[in-house]
Amino acid sequence: MSESEKSGEVRDTRVKSSIPRLDFILKGGLKQGGTYAVMGPPGSGKTIFANQLCCNHIEKNGGRCVYMTLLVESHSKMVAHLNSMSFFKPEYIPDRLYYISGYQEVRRDGFTGLLELIRRSLRERKANLFVIDGMESAEQFATSPQAYREFVHSLQATASLLGCTTLLLSNVRARTHVENALVDGVIELSDQLIGPRAVRELTVHKFRGGDYLRGRHEVEITDDGMVIHPRTEIQFARPPEIAREQRVRMAFGLPRLDEMLGGGLPSGSTTALVGAPGTGKTLLGLSFLVEGARQGQHGTYFGFYEPPPRLIEKAEDVGIPLERYVKDGRIDLVWQPPLEHFMDSLAEQLLEKMKGEAKKERRRLFIDGAEGFRAAAVYPDRIPRFLSALTNQLRMQDVTTVMTDELELFKSEVDLPTPELANVVETVLLLRYVELRSQIYRLLSIMKMRESRYDTSLREFRIEPEGLDVADSFESAEVILSGHGRLREVKEKGTRKKPRTGRGGGRRR
Repeated sequence: MSESEKSGEVRDTRVKSSIPRLDFILKGGLKQGGTYAVMGPPGSGKTIFANQLCCNHIEKNGGRCVYMTLLVESHSKMVAHLNSMSFFKPEYIPDRLYYISGYQEVRRDGFTGLLELIRRSLRERKANLFVIDGMESAEQFATSPQAYREFVHSLQATASLLGCTTLLLSNVRARTHVENALVDGVIELSDQLIGPRAVRELTVHKFRGGDYLRGRHEVEITDDGMVIHPRTEIQFARPPEIAREQRVRMAFGLPRLDEMLGGGLPSGSTTALVGAPGTGKTLLGLSFLVEGARQGQHGTYFGFYEPPPRLIEKAEDVGIPLERYVKDGRIDLVWQPPLEHFMDSLAEQLLEKMKGEAKKERRRLFIDGAEGFRAAAVYPDRIPRFLSALTNQLRMQDVTTVMTDELELFKSEVDLPTPELANVVETVLLLRYVELRSQIYRLLSIMKMRESRYDTSLREFRIEPEGLDVADSFESAEVILSGHGRLREVKEKGTRKKPRTGRGGGRRR
């Protein structure tokens, strides 16, 4: 007898699914010998889920699996559909992955005959993972709900005795099925229309004897099988309290702007760069990356709208040598084509890239722009928590981030499309148009900068073939934030008003 058995401890042995991030949601995987109900409507991915788990179990753990069907698609059709998936290996059949139908037994001999077939198959095949696909068909043969409960209980006892982890697949709703009270866990796969989008999600309703991530999580089915994207805000709900002790200034490479910022942005901070279309947000963000590359710091562009060739051309036209640093690997351009994206998938892609570059110090990131995440959000009310979790993770990795957000083109008030962004970032830079004497000018100002002194004056921001330039204070206009400048009387010719300075979270009134 082992020490754990003598002390009465129960060993928590997990069976890893190796389905991307499912084991993270289940805090380690399924429990060995447990019975789990996997429920969802047709098309939600139950069969792919179960077969992927079987194939992964064989490949990663050297396992043996029995897959029993009850009045569902034929085995030949199932195998033909699965052949397009990279995880599926036909050579596993029949030695490692054994397909068997139990419909005739349950129809002829009831639950007694079906249980006998299951016991015999599991013993003969020495299986440690068992799947029954089509449990709703078995329930139809039950003489009463109690008879069906007794069948599930007997099945659970048999599988547990043999140390076999069991999945029960059915098309019924997760919260109304009779077997939910008996099994060790309930996993629901859903497939629904939310607006014009078809969205698959996974929800763990129950996981006996273990913790798990609650709520809905995005699901994608690709050529590699099922991929699950846990909600970003719950993945990183408790970030570690780690931060660099020594922070440095990260300059934009524009002398007057860097002077306004007290030398640049604090390393490891997040900055919102907000402005109307055409005010120069993308160019200013690229200037930030290029200045870092000049100093030997690695930079990443993560954007949604302009493909890399056009982005390089746009930068080179105004004297920003982006192409040089892209070619030598100091700047990476990551472009998301204008397709339907999953918000959590985008965050995972970005954070995993940053994590993979953790050995590179003082990294810079330019996200162009926040509206790309909004467009990918199935549930818009998640945006505040999502942005908070994303920016916190980037800080923990000591990534200095600049993120753009779009204002309306012609509007006097400054209404952020993502008001929550201003709350989760340390710095807010505002770019705006102003009309003065029938001319359009661009203005730049610092609206907020935590824990740092900064210049609160308005400056003209110019985009010229020679490059970007931030001029002296734009003192010839009043009520500049309203977007309608009017000339101010100059009392003393040749005198200039000294710029004000702000500290901490000071805001312009």
